[in-house]
Amino acid sequence: MASEAKVAKVVKVAKKATSAKKAASAKKAASARKAASARPAGAGKGAVKKGPAEKGAEKPKLLSGGNPQIAKADGDAPVQAYIAAIPGWKREVGRRIDALVGSTVPGVRKAVKWNSPFYGVEGQGWFLSFHCFAKYIKVSFFRGASLCPVPPGESKHKEVRYLDVREGEPLDEELFASWLRQAAELPGWVP
Repeated sequence: MASEAKVAKVVKVAKKATSAKKAASAKKAASARKAASARPAGAGKGAVKKGPAEKGAEKPKLLSGGNPQIAKADGDAPVQAYIAAIPGWKREVGRRIDALVGSTVPGVRKAVKWNSPFYGVEGQGWFLSFHCFAKYIKVSFFRGASLCPVPPGESKHKEVRYLDVREGEPLDEELFASWLRQAAELPGWVP
């Protein structure tokens, strides 16, 4: 009987010690979370402040449908950052679209606006953009109703036409290049 009482006492002490350890661990974790939220992301103890060149190294946030959130900027670099951040099979489609535009339209102007790559001709406005959705990439031809043949996707805007590129469906590169040549010759969209 005395040994059972000793065992019960040891178990009680062990339980107390375990719950004290859990409480201390929880308190330590809460303090760490609070400290982490008080400093900028990626700034740990003794962290060095990032310079402008290093800030671009952070992985972009993905919006709904896996569309990368890239800051508005002109030039090829933001477009390439957007494409590099596209998840899964859509990244290769984005690379292919960008390569086709670059090879078909000499001196094409590029930018990222509204979390989408835009392509245009200097002084004429934008003729093409694309945007990632959950199951497809939507390519927008801003003067698509004037293209021959007209791209298949209709828009609520009379002049805009769309081409949806889905996983496993090949892009008809010859037809796409034809649309690019035609679109680049038309007056583009100016926001």
